[in-house]
Amino acid sequence: MKKLRGIIFLLLFISFVLVVGFFIITKTELFQTSKITSKSSIIYEKIVELSELTTLKYEYKNVIISRKEQNIPLTDFNYAETIKLIKYTGYLKAGTDLSKIQISYDELSENLLVRVPKSQILDNVADIANAEVEDVKGNIFSDYPSQTIFNEIKAETIKLEKEKIRQGLLEEADKRTQQLLKSFLSANEYKDTIIEFY
Repeated sequence: MKKLRGIIFLLLFISFVLVVGFFIITKTELFQTSKITSKSSIIYEKIVELSELTTLKYEYKNVIISRKEQNIPLTDFNYAETIKLIKYTGYLKAGTDLSKIQISYDELSENLLVRVPKSQILDNVADIANAEVEDVKGNIFSDYPSQTIFNEIKAETIKLEKEKIRQGLLEEADKRTQQLLKSFLSANEYKDTIIEFY
């Protein structure tokens, strides 16, 4: 009987040790995973706060000469011509949406991989409220609607945006984002950082 009790006690003790050991191993892995996940989420939150600093702003002033002629229908006779000088300012903002970054950290190599969306035009704003319109040539028969002025400004802002993209504004914004992220992450003790644009 004593022998049977000893065997039962030994089996219970071994079962207890196995359960406790399994629990400790499982708990440690969960803890490490949550530690890595929380590390990535803290980095993510800090990087998203940098959004405004990574944005590249290009301010501009522009002048448009807008011309409108009025003819008598079915003839070439021009009875009114209007020429307007339109002066306005505006700005372009280029950058990336840092809320869409993807962060992964490799514990073995201690590399931090940050995938960032490529830069795009975030804003193209013309200050129409403060635009100056001068009448260079006009007469009492000329009709020049305000919508024409707005359309002219809009067409010019689109043209300017395309020109700035051709000149490398988006690539310059990507470089700025990369430099800022590298310096920010190295200041936060992430020396081996890989930044990829997608």
